[in-house]
Amino acid sequence: MKSTITSFPKPKSYMYFFSLKHPRNPLIFYAKSTLFNRLHTHPSFSPGEIVGPMFSGKTTTTVSPRLPPLTRYHKDEANKHFMYLDKTLKGLIYSGRLVHAIDLLCRSEVAVESQTYRLLLQECIFKGDYSKGRRIHAQMVVVGFVPDEFLKVKLLILYAKSGNLDTAHILFDQLREKTLISWNAMIAGYVQNSLEVVGLNLYHSMRQCGFLPDQFTFSSVLRACATLTLLEQGKRVHCLLIKSQITENVVVNCALIDMYFKCSCPYDGQLVFDTSPVRNVITWTSLISGYGQQGRVIEVLASFNKMISENFKPNYVTFLAVLCACSHGGLVNEGWEYFLSMTRDFGIKPRGKHYAAVVDILARAGRLEEAYTFVRDSPCNERSVIWGSLLEACKMHGNMDMLKFAASKYFELEPDNAGKYVVLSNAYAAVGLWDKVSKIRSEMKEMGLKKEPSYSMIEDQNGVHYFYMGRNPHKNIEGIYEVIKALTCILKDDGHVPDISSVWQED
Repeated sequence: MKSTITSFPKPKSYMYFFSLKHPRNPLIFYAKSTLFNRLHTHPSFSPGEIVGPMFSGKTTTTVSPRLPPLTRYHKDEANKHFMYLDKTLKGLIYSGRLVHAIDLLCRSEVAVESQTYRLLLQECIFKGDYSKGRRIHAQMVVVGFVPDEFLKVKLLILYAKSGNLDTAHILFDQLREKTLISWNAMIAGYVQNSLEVVGLNLYHSMRQCGFLPDQFTFSSVLRACATLTLLEQGKRVHCLLIKSQITENVVVNCALIDMYFKCSCPYDGQLVFDTSPVRNVITWTSLISGYGQQGRVIEVLASFNKMISENFKPNYVTFLAVLCACSHGGLVNEGWEYFLSMTRDFGIKPRGKHYAAVVDILARAGRLEEAYTFVRDSPCNERSVIWGSLLEACKMHGNMDMLKFAASKYFELEPDNAGKYVVLSNAYAAVGLWDKVSKIRSEMKEMGLKKEPSYSMIEDQNGVHYFYMGRNPHKNIEGIYEVIKALTCILKDDGHVPDISSVWQED
């Protein structure tokens, strides 16, 4: 099968001001702009003072003629201050005072050892505090510190995890020698930021460069295949995984289980679970969630009970999958019991999505008033997901009075979310409030909000085919439409009436 993955995009260009040369790294512009501002806002900072290393990696400095020659004594003193600063920064990092360490580094306006920069960046990555990591990078540029290859990889990981993929790609391109770590960072960055196609393309490029995937590569690639429901590519990755003899990694096995279930192959997903040599709560949750996605309620509850009998403690994700299964199966009493057992038996505090699942359970059973009371008295009644669930319930049962109230509460929370406008429009359309639908559409246009186009995807032996709503450039689209029309006539003759109340039609 030929790969249909498109090439990954080049980094976006950046806009620069003043008369500065267009730099390769956007932080160089930030550093130059900072110095530009300092020259014009601080009278004491005259052009005759020491400016420091230039930004292209040169070590040229401008020294004031008023300063005395740099004697050996001064050099020794400067070296002592440097060593003291470096030691102080490391002490702050080891004691968990990252904020103080970064503030001291930025005030010092001097470069420190590469190892110290690595420790600082690693702490920022570990804590997910990416803005502080960018401050550290900016300080490197200001003082003219040129990072080594290892430090560039750290910066690459920082930007990839923060979602700044343009800067991460610049650093990736600048590496003299790309390692598996750098490839993994880029692939994971794109996959985690919903650019699975680009991540898969990078994976294929990595393989063409002769690199063998490790457990981190497999986890990202399988996640991409699961999201895009690319079964054939997922199977190829599984074959390579078997050859690599990576069988005891829980994260990879969970990604593999998730991939098979999302690609509608529950038998293969169960087989991967059964043959997994190591299991934990995440493995069990992947299995339970997989059956829940398939709507197989009996298997969900059976797997959950078996998990408990084998002394594995469920987490909040496990319970969410179980509650959703109870909702689809119309199991009101069972759903209530599982919800109460979260706190009673396992000490897990329910979150907003758990309350929303209970609302859905009650609504599907026709107990709308009880669902409203549950939402009103819920400790999470300021979470939009709960009101959204009640809104869907009102739409389902055609309760217009409660729908208007739920819609107003739902809209108060995160009013700038385009998806909420779509949900409200569909809810109003379902009960025939077309004036409300028109008003919502107008508000979206005024605010510049636009719904992302929906699409369907089919994979066959010839590749992956995408079908977008409103525009379909597929070469066989006319023949496909003819088949759909024929099937629609057959379904209508059999008494099927399609529900198009929730279809968002573009103007």
